[in-house]
Amino acid sequence: MARPAAATLTGGSAPALSPDDAARAIPASEDARRALRDWYAHLASERRASSATLANYHRDVTRFFEFLCEHLGGTPGLTELENLQTRDLRAFLTKRRNDGLKPRSLARTLSSLKSLFRFLARAGILTNTPVMAMRGPKLPHSLPKPLSENDARALIDEAQDAGRLPWQGARDTAVLILLYGCGLRIAEALSLKRGDVPFGSTLRVIGKGNKERIVPILPVARDAVDTYLALCPHALSAEDPLFVGTRGGALGQRQIRASIENLRLRLGLPDSVTPHALRHSFATHLLSAGGDLRAIQELLGHASLSTTQIYTEVESQRLLDIYDKAHPKAKG
Repeated sequence: MARPAAATLTGGSAPALSPDDAARAIPASEDARRALRDWYAHLASERRASSATLANYHRDVTRFFEFLCEHLGGTPGLTELENLQTRDLRAFLTKRRNDGLKPRSLARTLSSLKSLFRFLARAGILTNTPVMAMRGPKLPHSLPKPLSENDARALIDEAQDAGRLPWQGARDTAVLILLYGCGLRIAEALSLKRGDVPFGSTLRVIGKGNKERIVPILPVARDAVDTYLALCPHALSAEDPLFVGTRGGALGQRQIRASIENLRLRLGLPDSVTPHALRHSFATHLLSAGGDLRAIQELLGHASLSTTQIYTEVESQRLLDIYDKAHPKAKG
């Protein structure tokens, strides 16, 4: 099998790991480590998985191999992986549940393992039908929690004054407008390069799974980015990140999450206010204003319309809440 090109695995603010280093950190036999190295390289180079996704995969698979060392009484190799049964996987998921993992984290863990075994099968290394047939835990049905239009506006307005320095306030304002005004994921906004500006009327975004989509750019978003760049004290080349931190390095998701947490507390907003809640708000507010569901699907970059349809439930619930509060017959 041709070996994938070298790539790096990153985890938040942790140093980047090459596929070699990532595989070497896992308690496995040499043949299994070679397969893991190729899988990591495949995820990073061909699938172009985000750094957060890569870090989650690495953590999940590491925990799995640590469990197998104890469960099987030795370092697992390809033969042991091929011979795993449903009961082995159930034992692992039960242990992770006892460790405190919630159903969504357990489902993500199983998804990580299936990604590995799917790669092993496609590469002709081994096939394990019981693992691929394993069903994840049933997840509770939950709806996105968008902000109201007034709260979204207040959050963005407050960002300018909340920054320690004027240029940082302008930077955070520009990021929040891209999340709410264009429906970008936080990783998509922070992956923009200085060379992407000046924006035209649209922006090409590379989203999950290396899928490309075109989103319109509102004038207010163009103006916010221009204001930030005019104030930014760092000289940025075309290949530098558009949004940078205090020392000029790439702005991280953790910094934006901390900024939004600070804004949330300043404004007395609920803890459901997160960067992704602004993307939810983008979709919900478009839908409530009469936006076409198919168009919203394309703007969000959802592969399936069923993923976008959850926002119709949000809108229906909002209308029911208004009815319950306002209609004289609602309370009997």
